[in-house]
Parts: sequence; structure tokens; C-alpha cells
Amino acid sequence: MPDVSIHSPSNPDALLSAPIPARVSFDGKIALIVRDDLAVWQKLNVAAFLASGIAASAPQAIGDAYADGAGRRYSPMLGQPVLVFSADLEGLRGAHRVALERGLTIVPYVAAMFSTGHDAANRAAFAAGDPDALDWVGIALHGAKKAVDKAIKGLILHG
Repeated sequence: MPDVSIHSPSNPDALLSAPIPARVSFDGKIALIVRDDLAVWQKLNVAAFLASGIAASAPQAIGDAYADGAGRRYSPMLGQPVLVFSADLEGLRGAHRVALERGLTIVPYVAAMFSTGHDAANRAAFAAGDPDALDWVGIALHGAKKAVDKAIKGLILHG
């Protein structure tokens, strides 16, 4: 469990004076892959939902809470970089196939989920799809760096 004692409103100066490491190394890697032919609002929506899935499935990836100079507390976020890639449908399917083979954590988002209005409907829409031909609009991956790198090989950073 992260030490949040330095983030308490009763000791806001401790946060500001805590040593900040020059470089941090992470054992795992987080990658979001978003389909390249979506509207901007859809890309943002997909990325937000995918990141929330990683946070829910990998609590060890959550950083410490934030505090501003007045000691007001803010929620923690993922504590490591999240790389966002762009791919066509075949690129997403290839990344998904490798992620399955490598045992990565996978967060799904398929086109049918755009027409739903809540989580239970999203799960039903996902389950109704052909598992061998899903209409991916995004996936998030989390796991060992080398395994994630294999799954995203050939994809470009979203830009």
C-alpha cells in the first residue's frame, strides 16, 4: 500500500519537500490502442474508458494521492506513463491476438458499445460479438514490458 501520510492536509509541506526521484523505472507497461478511423470524441471516449479499465484491474499501478500547496487532497491517478497508439482494425486484432498469447491484462472496447448507455449493456454488447471477429475500436493492455512491446510492435503512437 502506498504511503499517503505525506499527503495529509495536516502536513502539506511534507509533500512539497519530499525528494523527487530523477528517474523512475516501472516493471510493467500500459498501452492504449485506439482505432484510427474514429471521430475525435469517440477516440477520447474510448481512451477514457480503457484507462479506467486498467485502473480497475491493476490497483498496483495506481500512484499516491495528490495535494496542492494549501493541503487540499486530490484523487490519485495511474502512477506510470500510459502510451496511446493508433491502429486500424487489423492492427487491433493483431495486438489482441498477441496479448491473449502473452497473458496480458486486456480491457476491451468494441463498436457496439457506442450504442449502449450503461455498463451492463456494454458487457452484453461485447458478449454478443463473434469472439474471433470482434469489431474493435480500442483495447488497453497491461503487463510485463516485453510482452506489451510484442503486442504493440509495428503500431504508431497516436498523434
